[in-house]
Amino acid sequence: MTMDALKFYIDGAWVDPLAPKSLEVVNPATEESFARVSLGSPQDVDRAVRAARRAFPAYAATSVQARLGWLERIVAGFRARLPELARAMTREMGAPITFSTERQATVALFHFEEALRVLADYPFEERMGSGIVRREPIGVCGLITPWNWPLNQVASKVAPALATGCTVVLKPSEIAPLSSLLFAQVVHEAGLPPGVFNLVNGDGPTVGEAIAGHPEVDMVSFTGSTGAGVKVAKLAADTVKRVAQELGGKSANIILPDADLRAAVIAGVHACNTNAGQNCQSPTRMLIPRNRRDEAFAAAREAVAAIRLGDPMDPACTMGPLVSQAQFDKVQQLIRSGMDDGATLVAGGTGRPPGLERGYYVLPTVFGDVTPDMRIAREEVFGPVLSIMSYDTEDEAIAIANDTPFGLAGFVQSPDLERARRVANAIRAGRVYLNGAPFDRSLPFGGYKQSGNGREFGVFGFEEYLEVKAILGYGN
Repeated sequence: MTMDALKFYIDGAWVDPLAPKSLEVVNPATEESFARVSLGSPQDVDRAVRAARRAFPAYAATSVQARLGWLERIVAGFRARLPELARAMTREMGAPITFSTERQATVALFHFEEALRVLADYPFEERMGSGIVRREPIGVCGLITPWNWPLNQVASKVAPALATGCTVVLKPSEIAPLSSLLFAQVVHEAGLPPGVFNLVNGDGPTVGEAIAGHPEVDMVSFTGSTGAGVKVAKLAADTVKRVAQELGGKSANIILPDADLRAAVIAGVHACNTNAGQNCQSPTRMLIPRNRRDEAFAAAREAVAAIRLGDPMDPACTMGPLVSQAQFDKVQQLIRSGMDDGATLVAGGTGRPPGLERGYYVLPTVFGDVTPDMRIAREEVFGPVLSIMSYDTEDEAIAIANDTPFGLAGFVQSPDLERARRVANAIRAGRVYLNGAPFDRSLPFGGYKQSGNGREFGVFGFEEYLEVKAILGYGN
């Protein structure tokens, strides 16, 4: 049975698109469509942007206390519907239900809790020199989000935008749109003023580009591929918008000689396979001491053997399918390129896992003896494919880690924290995890180089949505 979710949320109401056009939402575990959403047009975007523009002056002037109240109601509604939100993500993009519940949905909730924490005592005005510095909401924000962490990326943008007093036009991924439509219901029930939050579904070339180029949008925040990010930035340049982007990654995981190699490799393989490898900061290049090659390969095989593929609605499943046929085909091609380029196939390979003939399932794959010039070492695979590379010296490991156009994250393993810190300081990336450090919602997230600009999470993500105004001569 197909579920229709054909309306957009604009100006406080569920409305029909101006020009009806729909898209089927496919369950990647079954390859069957189970829902339909509408694809918007530039005219729909214009309607949403104008609603957000009308709502902005009054919403920007609301008190911190009022905004805290709305955010608290969103948090309460999100918590109440968390199991439903998790199930929607499992069906639309294939994340195992346990992961959808404990990570996908829960981490999204964290961003609203964090925005509440920052907003509660944020100094919007402070004395400086001969005057004061004010921080004011930037205006109408166009938010374009991806399918791999559907609600996490929505929340990491919407929460600070609403907290700072901005109004929003959201375009979630058309591949995984249903969780965002459920989230829009939560926002509606929280009682925000009409026009403060708007949602228009659609594809990137139509709705995404209309948002990026709209003259009444003051800021665009985009998460997705580097190629699409370049397009967004070019479209935004004509109206000199602020652009915040979180783009691709090819993160290095440096296992130093004094680390527990077996434990570090097993943890690194599992980190690379989280969310079926569809993570922008996945540690997809594992750097090991050259003389520990065989030991590392054995540990990698041990880790892969522990992965449980299957029905993502089964709580025992630890890896679901990739999101789409297009993603499946891309990952298969890159696995084939690794084999053709002469890398050693440690585990996995091309084709589907045994017993999983339906669904976009791929074999968790590990390559060894990968050299920096191979495609699998340079391109973002966005699937469960790990490249193990060897080094002789610490300086060589750092050089290999930095030999990439990306700079989103890095990982360093060593019991010597001073040594790990020294290596982390040398990695050109926006976030570095030492020894499996857990996620921290308060610390900034974003990239160097072609991994983007701007930061999300915590106070840094909050300040992306603020303009800085100096008032001179006040109180002299």
